[in-house]
Amino acid sequence: MSKRIGKSLVANGVTLVTEAAWNAELDAKHERLVEWLKAQRLAGVLIRRNENVAWVTGGAVELRVLTPCETGVASLLVTAAGKRYYLTTENEAPRLHDEEFGALDFEPVLFPWYADDTVATAARLAGGPLGTDTPGAGTPTAGLTPVNLYPLRAALSETEIARYRWLGRETADATVEALHQVEPGLSEYDLEAMTAAGLLRRGIQPSVYLYAVDERILKYKHAVARGKRLKQYGMLNLCARKWGLAISITRFVHFGAPPAELASRFEAAAQVNAALLNATRAGATSAELFRVARAAYAAQGFPGEERFHHQGGATGYWEREWVATPQGAEVVVNNQAFAWNPSIRGGKVEDTVLLHDGVIENLTATPELPVIAASVEGSTYAAAGVLVK
Repeated sequence: MSKRIGKSLVANGVTLVTEAAWNAELDAKHERLVEWLKAQRLAGVLIRRNENVAWVTGGAVELRVLTPCETGVASLLVTAAGKRYYLTTENEAPRLHDEEFGALDFEPVLFPWYADDTVATAARLAGGPLGTDTPGAGTPTAGLTPVNLYPLRAALSETEIARYRWLGRETADATVEALHQVEPGLSEYDLEAMTAAGLLRRGIQPSVYLYAVDERILKYKHAVARGKRLKQYGMLNLCARKWGLAISITRFVHFGAPPAELASRFEAAAQVNAALLNATRAGATSAELFRVARAAYAAQGFPGEERFHHQGGATGYWEREWVATPQGAEVVVNNQAFAWNPSIRGGKVEDTVLLHDGVIENLTATPELPVIAASVEGSTYAAAGVLVK
C-alpha cells in the first residue's frame, strides 16, 4: 500500500485501536471485498451509502454533509483488480484529502460540481460489469447491478468492537446525564436538546429521537417529540452514530413512585428481553427469534403484544440491519451487534448488545440506574428500570 493510516485511533486520551490493527482491518476488508467481487463476477462496486463507506474505510471516512441523507459528497469505487478510488467534486476535494482520505490509499477522481460523472467514470475505471449499493440515487444507473453489502459487514472485527464499546459507554453516559437533568415542566423538545448536547460534545451524532412524556408514552409505540410538557413520566429513546456504527438505548424517569401496573410491565418487558438475549446465538434465524419473543410475551401474561411493534434485531452500521419477523430468514452470526426493544404498554427496555464468542455483552449498560434482573434457563440478564425522582 502506498498510503496507510499513519496513526492510532485515540478517544478521550485512550488508544482504542492501534495503527497496526487499524491497517490490518482495512486490508482484511479490502481483500474480502475483492474476493466477493470476483465471486459475483463484477469488475467493481460503486459504494455510496454512508454505512458501507464507513465499513470499508474502518470508520475513518465520514462523507455525510446533509445529516439525514443516505449518501454523502463522494463515492467509492473498489475494483476486482484491487484498485480503490474516491470520486467527488473539485470543491469537496481539498477537505476530503486533508481530513478523510489523505492517509488512505484511495486514488482521487475529480470533476466539477456541476458535471457529476460518477457512474460513467466508475464504469470506465472498472472496465467491466459494475455493482452499486445505491441504484437510482441521483445518477443514471443503466447497466449497474444492485448489490447488498450487509452480509460482508455483519460480523464485526475486534477493532470495530473496540470502537463500538467506546460508543456504547459514551452514549449511555450522555443519556444518564440528560436523565438526571429532567424535571417536570420541561418539554419533549427540551429532553431532546439536553441529550443531543451531551452526544454532540462527545463527537457523537444523534440519528433517532423518540422522546415522549406521560400519556403519549402509553399511547404510542413510536412517539416522536411533539412538545408536550412533562408532568410525571418521561422517556429518552435514541439512536446515535460514530465511525459509521449505530447504537440504541432507551431510559425512563418517573417523578414519584410509578404505578404498580407500570412497574409490572417493565418487569415483563425485561423478561421478554432476557428471552431474546438468551436465544441470540450464532445460527438462530430471525423467524426463530420472533417466535421466542411471541412465546415470552404470552408467558408474561401479554399474548399478542409482539404484534404492536417490532422487537428489534441486528444492528451495526445501520440502526437496524434487520428486525425479527415471522418469516425472517436472516441468521445470527458471531461477533454481531443487536438491539432488542420489547415493550408492553408504556414499559420498555432497550440496549445495544454484542454477541461476542458466544457471550452477550451489554454495550450500553447503566449500572448507576435501577436495574431489573431477569433470568432465563439459569442465565441472568440485566435491563434498566425506571429512575424514580
